[in-house]
Amino acid sequence: MLDTSLQPPKRLTGPERLLDTAGVSIDRMPMLHVIFDRMVAQCSESLRQYSAAPAVFTVSSIGTERIGDILDAYENNTVVAIIHVQAWDSRILVGFDRAFISTLIETFYGGDGSEPPNIEKRPLSNIEIKLAQTIFDLLPKALQTSFSTISETVFKFERLETKLDFAVIAPRNTFGFITRINLRILGRHGEMFVVIPQSSLNSIRQELGRDLANDAVVRDPRWTKQIQNEISRTEVEVRAIIEDSHFVLGDFTELKIGQVLPLQATTKSRAKLECNAEPLFWCQVGQEDGFYTLRVEDFIDQEKDFIEGISGA
Repeated sequence: MLDTSLQPPKRLTGPERLLDTAGVSIDRMPMLHVIFDRMVAQCSESLRQYSAAPAVFTVSSIGTERIGDILDAYENNTVVAIIHVQAWDSRILVGFDRAFISTLIETFYGGDGSEPPNIEKRPLSNIEIKLAQTIFDLLPKALQTSFSTISETVFKFERLETKLDFAVIAPRNTFGFITRINLRILGRHGEMFVVIPQSSLNSIRQELGRDLANDAVVRDPRWTKQIQNEISRTEVEVRAIIEDSHFVLGDFTELKIGQVLPLQATTKSRAKLECNAEPLFWCQVGQEDGFYTLRVEDFIDQEKDFIEGISGA
């Protein structure tokens, strides 16, 4: 049974009322674009466990509109989830339009996109609501991961609604940020949208206003750590070259079985350590416990060696 209990709107403080008298330009919050780009990438990855056909999510637009206008535009054509954001003491709204649900139904139940899309206007069936619930369960984690670089908080699914009259997250005359996200799969399209009351982001507005052009790198610390761990465990093959000897093709034709090729190298000669044909270090050759060893002495300056090679030629 759906929980359709009406949640009272959050009472705005004096400063919040002043800020909400007009919509804040999305240009003043460039980090929102970064956050939702990360979110759609995670949604595409999460849907792979349910569908053999690739699902591609892309951000269509991000803007500000009055909450009432947003709800009126999607009335009778959507199912929404109310998600509580603990650190903001606020709720946000995530919705799927009918085309989104129909597309996923056909995909998950073996369709190939050849059937005409279902445009019948009717209440959502129990199967469609169950499927929407399954996808909604994936979104709090995607949102939490996407916002984690600027706000460590918990996104918790509260309830599902099919009537937008009960989807109260803020007064209808206040402004909210709406992100419209397009789903493309099997040649079909559907729309997902995320609505965040403008006042909910007051506590992180400064972080959202960061100018990426002035930041050297915007890094996800967990992703950076994972890359470092994977690189440190990666096996590479290296080889040591004691001496480079140059031959002509005629020299090889005169070689005989058992013939010994003398090397000019001595025990004091340095060995060149290479990886994937790229010279890395100069090393000193030695022995320990019956094995040959290499002691790194210096980095190889390829540019310097190249210039010296040209000068000596």
